[in-house]
Amino acid sequence: MLRHLPNVGDARVLVDAATRDDAAVFRLSEDRALVATVDFFTPIVDDAAAWGAIAAANALSDVYAMGATPLFALNLVGWPREQLPFELLGEVLAGASGVMERARCLVLGGHSIDSVEPLVGMAVVGEVHPDRMLTNAGASPGDALVLTKPLGTGLLATALKRGSLLETGMAEAVRSMTTLNDGAARAALRIGVSAATDVTGFGLLGHLAHMLDASRVAAEIAYESLPILAHAWNLASRGIVPGGTQRNLDATAERVAWAEDLTEPDRLLCCDAQTSGGLLLAVPGEKEAALLDALRSEETPAAAVVGRVVAGEAGRIAVTRRL
Repeated sequence: MLRHLPNVGDARVLVDAATRDDAAVFRLSEDRALVATVDFFTPIVDDAAAWGAIAAANALSDVYAMGATPLFALNLVGWPREQLPFELLGEVLAGASGVMERARCLVLGGHSIDSVEPLVGMAVVGEVHPDRMLTNAGASPGDALVLTKPLGTGLLATALKRGSLLETGMAEAVRSMTTLNDGAARAALRIGVSAATDVTGFGLLGHLAHMLDASRVAAEIAYESLPILAHAWNLASRGIVPGGTQRNLDATAERVAWAEDLTEPDRLLCCDAQTSGGLLLAVPGEKEAALLDALRSEETPAAAVVGRVVAGEAGRIAVTRRL
């Protein structure tokens, strides 16, 4: 779909859709740039406040992935007013507001429409120094690839919708999805990473591929190094798989070389469509230990070395059982 967007030739635009990065970046001055992003989705959990909190953390994630500080946000709401009470929407917005308060990001208003099914999200504006922003375009051969949250939220949310998982089985996933990526961003900026992106709807391999395309490099991923939520593999093995996850896997056909001993559930986990996932960081080898220490200090949900950047055809990924 990106081919339908107009080409941008303005020198003030530091990041646009061309590299499939996480947010747009617009330079205001030599030392100031605005970061803008938007995201929304339908319910993925039954608890209204938790859904709002996840939506807010997810929207903020793109700002953190750019190394920026969130400034303010606008709510985006679609609500079936004849089917669901506005009191329920109030619970959703309260959950979102709690996360925004944690992020010290102001909510200044928004827009709502009547819709067939409920959807909630936010447009978020942040600020970054142009020389300090993180992008997905700087990864180099030899960099370690580090992931800061476990995979599997898409599989678990789909199981919940289909009645194949109790709400209590989502507890770990909800904790992960409502955890802000601010700590991971602070660690990345403090140590100095080569590139960064957050892992959301295109799954780990999809977002990694965007980083590799933008950086003109390839990568190797070790399946057994991936942090994975409880129940996720079993759900994949039973065929309880989101449509987005299956499409992500199908899209890997021309760019991913899979180890023969990796099963269909293994491969689905590598491609699971995440909501409010972690940051994927490329860090020079000599800084790897320092980054892991910094992430643990920030108490990120995970701090896992999941692979390496290598020289090779841009965007190519080899997935092995272990490196």
